[in-house]
Amino acid sequence: MRNLIDRNFERRLAGLTNSGERKVLRGGRKGVEKESLRVMPDGEIARTRHPEALGSALTNENITTDFSESLIELVTPPFGESWELLQYLCDMHQFVYRHLNDELLWATSMPSALHGDDSIPIAQFGTSNIGRMKTVYRNGLGLRYGRIMQAISGVHFNYSFSTHLWDVLQHVSKSSAPRQDFMSEQYFALLRNYRRYGWIVLYLFGTSPAVGEGFFAGREVAMPKFDAHTYYEPHATSLRMSDIGYRNKNQAGVSVSVNSIEDYVRDLSKAINTPYAPYAELGVKVDGDYRQLNSNILQIENEYYSFIRPKRVAGSGERPTKALQRAGVEYVEVRALDVSAFDPVGVNQNKLRFLEAFLALCLLKDSEPLGRSEQDRLDENHVLVARRGREPGLMLQREGRSFRMLDWARELLDSMQGLCEMLDYSEPQRPYMAALEHQRAKIEDVERTPSARMLAEMRQERESFFEFAQRMSKVHKDYFLDLYPPNEQRLNTFSAAAAESLEAQRSIEASDKVDFDAYLAEYFRH
Repeated sequence: MRNLIDRNFERRLAGLTNSGERKVLRGGRKGVEKESLRVMPDGEIARTRHPEALGSALTNENITTDFSESLIELVTPPFGESWELLQYLCDMHQFVYRHLNDELLWATSMPSALHGDDSIPIAQFGTSNIGRMKTVYRNGLGLRYGRIMQAISGVHFNYSFSTHLWDVLQHVSKSSAPRQDFMSEQYFALLRNYRRYGWIVLYLFGTSPAVGEGFFAGREVAMPKFDAHTYYEPHATSLRMSDIGYRNKNQAGVSVSVNSIEDYVRDLSKAINTPYAPYAELGVKVDGDYRQLNSNILQIENEYYSFIRPKRVAGSGERPTKALQRAGVEYVEVRALDVSAFDPVGVNQNKLRFLEAFLALCLLKDSEPLGRSEQDRLDENHVLVARRGREPGLMLQREGRSFRMLDWARELLDSMQGLCEMLDYSEPQRPYMAALEHQRAKIEDVERTPSARMLAEMRQERESFFEFAQRMSKVHKDYFLDLYPPNEQRLNTFSAAAAESLEAQRSIEASDKVDFDAYLAEYFRH
């Protein structure tokens, strides 16, 4: 099977190379969504409202909130070049910091000083029906999984391949399918391969090997202590993506196939429409107040957590699955990235370039359908790397056999060489090859991984997780406030967009014509 997969990959790669279109892999569109907790100078989570100067969290497309009122989410538009994306993200941070007063953006994925669920305020989106729905949904998440888990931050990488690539790839594949059907089919092949190989993203970029004691809220913890106030796993890469974080046991029974767009929509729709007794016991509407949107396995599609999602920009009031059914896959959202404590904007160019090449690898490698048992083993690989990825001699499951993780990692990076060379065409600095070599160094020396670097720095500075994250948060704030000269034109654009978003929220609130019960019923009817 392995030789067959390699042959098919080599055939596709050769087809792209021989097409005469040397820049065929260039031009992919990339964007980032970066979450950060707002905290006070002492590291306590901020209980203040989302700053009005940042606009409306409901209607501002670039600056919003995630689960908590204190969890800022910065969303870039798509860009053709990663440096443009990072410059925009940097400018957004500068704008935000102009309006935070003495508050900080927490520099790590795992949250700051917490004092139980009640210390985390749920995001508020105003009095409109859509705003209330967003808040009720988050209240439901808090009841189902606990607010503390929802206070974890991450970075999402959004990516779409260029139209030009689809032209060439469809010709190489000798496919006569309608263009969008072909694209959706290929994106789902990518999703399956990301499930097979995505553990490498946790090894290379995971930056959450430790967590403060407050994360467990007094619960019994089966993890070693780093110091009096810090729990950790000695060889962890990303506790955020482990079974103590987003890979929560509450969703262990939810299985969503990525064998086709039809299977994906079917499984998600089933989970959204299947009652779940433990959630019914929590109550839906109690004494006139909604506690959650419904008592089904999932309230809405977004509740299902996965490492990567197929996406299509939805119309107003349109559910994500309906958008996919209507127009197919438009891009993918990689959700497995920790916030990097070592990068002020939480991500860097080497990481983005590697991910671009890695997604091309997942697209071009052969991708057989996944059965439930194989999917379970692949999930176990991810959790294993999240909890023990730097453990010497770690073995993963591959095609029914145990396989050394580092040997598999070397094989994947070797397969990416030709892709990086294509991405580097006409670039004398060869930035994609440089990004690949940067990751190769982490395979050969585990101490170069950001998770190992974080623990080493904590030991060297004799810091707890909290002290480390607090120090880095202050370093980042100083970085943004000291940047000169600022891009005043873009900062003014952000300011104008914030003001417009506040007006847009008021307009939405004034235009509601039905009560909330009727609005919800209509939403779930479609």
